[in-house]
Amino acid sequence: MTSQQSKAYFSARLVPWYRHVKRDLPWRRTRDPYHIWISEIMLQQTRVEAVIPYFLRFTERFPTIDALADAPEEDVLKLWEGLGYYSRARNLQAAAREVRDEHGGIVPSTKEAVSALKGVGPYTAGAILSIAYNVPEPAVDGNVMRVLSRYFALEDDIAKPATRVKIEKLAKELIPDGAAGDFNQGLMELGATVCTPRSPKCLVCPVMEHCAARIAGREEELPIKTKAKKPRLEPRAVALVEGEGAQAGKLLIRQRPQEGLLARMWELPHVPVERAPGAEPDAPAEMDALARELASGDGVAVWPSGWWLNTEHVFSHIRWELAVYRCRPDARLRPEALPPHYRWIGPEDVDAYAFPNVFVRLLQRYWGRGGAS
Repeated sequence: MTSQQSKAYFSARLVPWYRHVKRDLPWRRTRDPYHIWISEIMLQQTRVEAVIPYFLRFTERFPTIDALADAPEEDVLKLWEGLGYYSRARNLQAAAREVRDEHGGIVPSTKEAVSALKGVGPYTAGAILSIAYNVPEPAVDGNVMRVLSRYFALEDDIAKPATRVKIEKLAKELIPDGAAGDFNQGLMELGATVCTPRSPKCLVCPVMEHCAARIAGREEELPIKTKAKKPRLEPRAVALVEGEGAQAGKLLIRQRPQEGLLARMWELPHVPVERAPGAEPDAPAEMDALARELASGDGVAVWPSGWWLNTEHVFSHIRWELAVYRCRPDARLRPEALPPHYRWIGPEDVDAYAFPNVFVRLLQRYWGRGGAS
């Protein structure tokens, strides 16, 4: 079989297979480019099953471009809470404002215009254009690179940008006339459900007959991908400051800076500490550092009383190893004397603030166990 015949076979088999077996997902019940856009942003780095409830809540609260563009950022981040990668939510809202102000509230249907929106890269642009508007543009993500690397036995390292460009060109050549959306979704579906990273289900694959990797017995070897750099370790000491008197039953939280990692989100106060990788926390030294750094940096005086628990949170480039210490507030730490980026909150207040997922878990564990357990 020639290369051209192999390409034609792939395209001819994939689309009808997808139409027959596709999963019933909320964003597949619409051609609304706004809803498709939301789903694609949410699906980056997140499993389909986890995205479904977020997508339904988000589109119910912000059913239109205008609704999202006009919403307070805190409301957007709160509904995104737990998905991670909060810059994506901010970029989505910023781009919604661009669509409202520059495109009359209609998601543009050209590659140039949609690619110019904040946070919209080549994959998201291709997904919106093909699925919503049936424009023959590729949508190449990790699933697609894996499928095409195996089918054509490509030796290129998919971690390299040049390989993505090469595969985008190949994918565009494969798109059949009039079926761009179903073809791209078929590629995604094949990679997600059949041509999986490990133990691919070759016997139920619609294109297995001419898959070069399967024929060569290399389906487990391909694609070639260099390992990503390990996240940088950042040990931190966290202050679980338990209120007393008028603040009994409450915890002290603070808002992160206006720019940078997790910008403007809320958290339990914490500071970096010295700790060897994998070592147990030196509680006395870390409690001393925690009290000293909060007092000198934020002007917040607390008195750590003991270790509570250890946990961790992994970002794409950083891994926080967190030791959480119970603390008492200084008697001078009255509500009116708090720095402006600090708050006392009780369990009834949590829904008013957007927290990174690690602090959501800590707050749930603390109040779920009745506080001082």
